[in-house]
Amino acid sequence: MSGKNAFYAQSGGVTAVINATACGLIETARKHRPKIGKVYAGRNGIIGALQEDLIDTSKESAANIRKLLTTPAGAFGSCRHKLKSLEENRAEYERLIEVFKAHNIGYFFYNGGGDSADTCLKVSQLSQSMGYPLQAIHVPKTIDNDLPLTDNCPGFGSVAKYIAISTREAAMDVASMCETSTKVFILEVMGRHAGWIAAASGLAAEKEGDAPHIILFPEIAFNRDKFMARVQRTVKRRGYCVIVASEGAQYKEGKFLAESGLKDAFGHSQLGGLAPQLAQMIKSEFGYKYHWAVADYLQRSARHIASQTDVDQAYALGKAAVEFALRGDNAIMPCIVRGKGKRYTWSIGEAALEDVANVEKMMPRNYITRDGFGITEAARTYLAPLIAGEAYPEYRKGMPVYVQLKNEPVPRKLKTRFKL
Repeated sequence: MSGKNAFYAQSGGVTAVINATACGLIETARKHRPKIGKVYAGRNGIIGALQEDLIDTSKESAANIRKLLTTPAGAFGSCRHKLKSLEENRAEYERLIEVFKAHNIGYFFYNGGGDSADTCLKVSQLSQSMGYPLQAIHVPKTIDNDLPLTDNCPGFGSVAKYIAISTREAAMDVASMCETSTKVFILEVMGRHAGWIAAASGLAAEKEGDAPHIILFPEIAFNRDKFMARVQRTVKRRGYCVIVASEGAQYKEGKFLAESGLKDAFGHSQLGGLAPQLAQMIKSEFGYKYHWAVADYLQRSARHIASQTDVDQAYALGKAAVEFALRGDNAIMPCIVRGKGKRYTWSIGEAALEDVANVEKMMPRNYITRDGFGITEAARTYLAPLIAGEAYPEYRKGMPVYVQLKNEPVPRKLKTRFKL
């Protein structure tokens, strides 16, 4: 007799390696039949559970599940839908349990960031209060690298690699043309409250004077006068200036430079347009010719230049989630533990969701240079292993080969439909 089925959902912004986590989870679950029955995925994340729109991953071949290892984005669809607190909207949580009951789901695997950890914890708590046996395991994923109690987060290492490489290549371009053309190049990267991605650009520099010459972190209050003086001094000394700016750069009072006044689906201030703002600021002051770029989705979907470390860790955490569930764990998150030796090593640990939910891990001050515009050796030591190794996908006719699953639906069992 088969055991309980599992539900897996991808949440929030996707990454180059979130499907590697899905691969690790599904392959491991298949090895543990009949303890775990089928793995159902939510179509478009948690919305799939609320609307009873489930995907039967057992209909996919082993070969296609394995190809998830080298395929970017969310194979089952993701969403930015934040469940409110139990007090505000208990109906959504009760609907999840209703769907889980109807499909004999006893394992809930939620693959996402901080908001997802909070949701996973609440689902676990509600299932207990309703007397429905459900093991809820949160699987970490965020390019922002801001989850606590894990050394790093899957998705970050590959973004860090992409940004470091892009910074170096763009800087070489600008350096070769700066005598008669562009003097300032600005790259805007993701990172609302934590500057980990911006910090990774610092790996592009090998010696003093190498780009990036200025990094703007959310953790360091933006000072216009200091910034402009550094830009001018760098152009005079080097002939050009490369700036990497985190979208979350903010003034001392906490207002984002790029705040639009709008809110996203999670209630966060919507950001955008920092790079052109900085460029115009520099242009009006000095008249320098400039170019700017926004890494945006390119940075998080760049599977063609993913970090091998990142891929390995993403897969391992999906595998560990299933193993933790099988040993009876609940309301926990598998995490990365860094070894203590000089040679980089890592292992899988665990963290209680009550210690993870709604907590953001910022850049330590000792990772940022005293002037606030660069990274220290301590930051390099931390970052360098996370971008190590290449994990190229298969190429055909000059293009990477990515899998598209069939994503066959599971027949509905409930008469009622749920409106978001």
